[in-house]
Amino acid sequence: MPKRSGPGNTHLPKDISILYEDSDILVVVKPFGLLTMGTDRDKSRTLYAILTDYVRKGYSRSEKRIFIVHRLDRDTSGILVFAKSIEAKLQLQGHWEKTEKRYIVVVHGRCEKRERTISTYLAENKAHLVYSTPDATKGKLSHTAYRVLKGTQEFSLLEVTLLTGRKHQIRVHLAEIGHPVVGDEKYGKGKETYKRLALHAKSISFIHPVSGKRLTFETGSPEYFNTLVDRKEKRV
Repeated sequence: MPKRSGPGNTHLPKDISILYEDSDILVVVKPFGLLTMGTDRDKSRTLYAILTDYVRKGYSRSEKRIFIVHRLDRDTSGILVFAKSIEAKLQLQGHWEKTEKRYIVVVHGRCEKRERTISTYLAENKAHLVYSTPDATKGKLSHTAYRVLKGTQEFSLLEVTLLTGRKHQIRVHLAEIGHPVVGDEKYGKGKETYKRLALHAKSISFIHPVSGKRLTFETGSPEYFNTLVDRKEKRV
């Protein structure tokens, strides 16, 4: 779908691209290494701040605002949807169960099952680590589906469909079946030398908060992901 007209890109960094914009929503591609929004522990520059500057066209007294609908981790790249009013935000979040999200992921090892749905209860401990628990009273039921696109003995390239949206869900589920995401120092193989987390939000499909029409957006996979998998000659 073509991008609607909006403010000029004078205040938008070159590594942030807009897929779509109208008077109600803004759909962008977040680069890895950038926070969606600030936290109590991290006050660094965020995508939220950058896009706020963008919609204000550089005038700090402008009342134009954006609202966060969902988030991606700092080291995850890909598509994010922002609202331009609190009404649009609430409408999007109210129908979020109808949103379809797909990711491209590179994991360690060869996945024996070409397709699989992982279902566990996810909980978070005091150290902010997410883990699976058999206790339904402590965790939230979470579902992650994947299919193998290609692979070697060392790496597998997966398309992942997020069926629920829990914190760190993809990273935890894949690590717990023995295939941690490449570059994941939190749930993976400890300190790794890969240049980034190999997790990218490739596509999203959702109901527009005003028109009620379903919108679908897709972006390409980072070239680095293919380089990781293709660098081995022997395919499996």
